[in-house]
Amino acid sequence: MANDVLVIVGDGSETVDTLYPIFRLQEDDFVPVVSGPEKKRYHMVLHEVAPGWEVTREFEGYTIEATIAFREVRPEEYLGIFFSGGRAPEYLRYHPDLIRITRHFFEVNKPVGCVCHGVEIPAHAGVLRGRRMATVPKCRADLEAVGGIFVNEPCVVDGNLVSGRTYHDHGRYVGRWIQLLKEARTRRSEFDLNGQPACPA
Repeated sequence: MANDVLVIVGDGSETVDTLYPIFRLQEDDFVPVVSGPEKKRYHMVLHEVAPGWEVTREFEGYTIEATIAFREVRPEEYLGIFFSGGRAPEYLRYHPDLIRITRHFFEVNKPVGCVCHGVEIPAHAGVLRGRRMATVPKCRADLEAVGGIFVNEPCVVDGNLVSGRTYHDHGRYVGRWIQLLKEARTRRSEFDLNGQPACPA
């Protein structure tokens, strides 16, 4: 479990938002653990503002298997967490076990990655007051309503929190999140060797 990182999904998770960080985690020898409301297969979507459209258009994407349900997650066993975008966060944010999980990563300062509508989950968890974040501009109100600070940039790092606006920013912010995970993994390895806590309890 020393390399395990949670990736949060549900029906309506954005395909590229979800798969890109999963592949990047694997490239750096982390183990992405996909978690949803239940242990089952979920339907992802593709989001794009198509030519002639002024709002996001949705297309059917791939499916993805969640290997653990929110209620089964012991967040202390994971190095970090990623909140994908799409429509799923609008519904997932009301799940009490996901709120419990989310608060853990902020309380103990573990690496958090977030893109697009993913902001709706930590916003509902009440952990974003005073935190600087990138998100899709139409979610700016969700962030600012809970005291967060909207930054319209492709990569925003605020302590343990790394965020991007949409999947177009993946190449700019995901690498910074991966770097935080590497640092967390090193601290955990030092804990294994020295018997000292890697993260504040």
